[in-house]
Amino acid sequence: MLLCAGLPWLTAHANPVSLASTDLPVTIDGILDDAAWQDATAIKVNIETEPGENIPARIETVAYVIENGVSLYVAFDARDPHPDAIRAYLQDRDSAWNDDFVGIVIDTFNDERRAFEFFVNPLGVQMDLTNDDVNKNEDSSWDAIWDSAGTINDDGFVVEMEIPLNQLRFPNIDGKKTWGIELLRRYPRDKRYRFSNIPRDRSLNCHLCQLAKMRGLDDVKPGRDLEVVPTLTGSKTDSTEEPGITPLQGGGTETELGVSIRWGITPDMTANLAINPDFSQVEADVAKLDVNNRFALFFPEKRPFFLEGADYFSSPIKAVFTRTVADPDIGAKITGKHDAHTYGFFVAQDAATNLLFPGAFGSDTTETTEDSTVVVGRYSRGFGHASSVGALLTSRDGTDYSNVVGGLDFRWRINDQHAIRGQFLRSETEYPDAVADEFEQPLERFSGDALFAEYEYESRNWAGEISHRDYSAGFRADAGFVTQVDASKQAISGSRIWYGAEDSWWTKLQLRGDWNITHDDAGNLLEREISARFTVEGPLQSFIRFRGFKRDALWDGVLYPEKSIGVYAQMRPVSGLELGLWVGTGERIDFDNSRLAKRRKLEPFVAWNLNRHLALRIRADLLELETQANEAIIDADVYDVRLTWQFNRRSYLRFTMQHFDITRNVDAYIDEVDANTRDVGRQLLYSYKINPQTVFFLGYSDSLTDDDTLRGLEEADRTVFIKLGYAWTP
Repeated sequence: MLLCAGLPWLTAHANPVSLASTDLPVTIDGILDDAAWQDATAIKVNIETEPGENIPARIETVAYVIENGVSLYVAFDARDPHPDAIRAYLQDRDSAWNDDFVGIVIDTFNDERRAFEFFVNPLGVQMDLTNDDVNKNEDSSWDAIWDSAGTINDDGFVVEMEIPLNQLRFPNIDGKKTWGIELLRRYPRDKRYRFSNIPRDRSLNCHLCQLAKMRGLDDVKPGRDLEVVPTLTGSKTDSTEEPGITPLQGGGTETELGVSIRWGITPDMTANLAINPDFSQVEADVAKLDVNNRFALFFPEKRPFFLEGADYFSSPIKAVFTRTVADPDIGAKITGKHDAHTYGFFVAQDAATNLLFPGAFGSDTTETTEDSTVVVGRYSRGFGHASSVGALLTSRDGTDYSNVVGGLDFRWRINDQHAIRGQFLRSETEYPDAVADEFEQPLERFSGDALFAEYEYESRNWAGEISHRDYSAGFRADAGFVTQVDASKQAISGSRIWYGAEDSWWTKLQLRGDWNITHDDAGNLLEREISARFTVEGPLQSFIRFRGFKRDALWDGVLYPEKSIGVYAQMRPVSGLELGLWVGTGERIDFDNSRLAKRRKLEPFVAWNLNRHLALRIRADLLELETQANEAIIDADVYDVRLTWQFNRRSYLRFTMQHFDITRNVDAYIDEVDANTRDVGRQLLYSYKINPQTVFFLGYSDSLTDDDTLRGLEEADRTVFIKLGYAWTP
């Protein structure tokens, strides 16, 4: 191991840090024996910011940073007097958040708005994110191509990272560059400690504004940043429309060739092109229970083309949701930032058209086989201290169909505690007559408006919000995810926070209250709610939240008095084991039968790393509804079970099973329903990833179904698939 004597120590308050450079090679192997590290800038990670408040870190950590004009190299010597207690497991990327890990946060534009985050656990497992501090959103779906390695030793562990500069966006300027920087370490034991090179002021409502500054990269201009990713996808599906009656019919083998191209035109501008891309999703979404629910369920985007620069398209109203682009034949995108100007534009030709029909009391969806063209443009200009104004335009066009949305937005960070943000959008929509008639939409072209305004206050011990949302009945955001319109909602919330002393059994307490009221465009009351919750964070990394609410909600012309109490608890009692449970009970509307019902809901989950390679994940959602006379209405369960053997950092074998089981009391329903329905989905997947783009997947999946007309579970379809992708960088 490299000894640190003689290196220029830098404290958390040194500002700015001078970034060292080297011409010597660095081997990423988790061992600090390369000569280049002797010249690196050394930074102590010596401040505990959680749960302690800027007190000396209880263990020693030193970070080393150096660059060679092509890559940024970061290393951590993370000492631990009890190395056998280090929590580290082999996992897929972006999955090791409960482990020990170290990492770096980099604000490459030094504007305190956006940052890149790179973290590594002691075995070299990577996690990377983008941090949008304006919209308070950390997104782990972004994946960069970088290298890392980690080793556990008798003194703790060592991590090395190589981050190619062409994976970052930064100003295309001459001379030295100034970046915001934070080096940090997570140390999960009885409590989940956070150590940093900088203090963290809890009275400020921003994170990136508190980063230290680093100067260097003198005249660094990365060379040609071109990444070409050809893909090959093959699948064979056998299916039947009448399970249990008609046998599975063998489908032909489908083979798709495609290519995605990423070109860093400049360090602050990136272009993407995807031709006949494979936008299929390899892994199943987490199973969700869609019972006694009025609005469409949300599932996150996972496709690389849309994840590149995704935060550039975000705004207060979710008017851009790229999963609405279902099956594009071609897509092109350009994103960039220059000085105070941030911009993004993409266009895609979609072979299908997904439509979401929002309303005051629920939403509906459909997919047509008509082609459509999707265009999205976003621009924002920063000013002041993390403030901005922006504009958004989206368009979807097809045969006898169009939807155009446009408008303005802003965020004004008044000072360290106060901020205001808002957005106004207007839409123009026209549906094909057949679609409009089936889903009770206007037959002619129609328009609508959406307005959002919010005031935020945040300090060390107090927080509060006042917001107004108004979506008119004619507003549609077909390139986004807006599930309710014809609704105007006003809300007020306030919180009080307490932090525990060093010797307290608890680390944080929070009491929060909320009130909101919603009316339709005609002024009719849709909903009025008051709620409170109390949160305790304590030993064994425990988190317990008590919540109760009382609500008046309009349904089918009647204002029903809903109420509920519940508790959510989670803890990590030992290394590798996380337990969680939500329990709730109360009175809620039975939407199928227009009445007030007794409701019980249970949501347990288990995340258990049985050893360094084997992981078990179980998540369930259990729901019961009864009449006021204690007569059963529905008993619905969904289970999502995933068992993974992680061979190493790059490959795993995973079995997934999702089981939906719904039992209804047919005598308690107004309409005719099945007494029993079951659906089972299974998948066996082998994955090998050299990096997020150079991948190999081989899998098998099938689904089974059962209802009152069948004798048991019958196979509905089965699929064998293979996918290969290779990231070529000339």
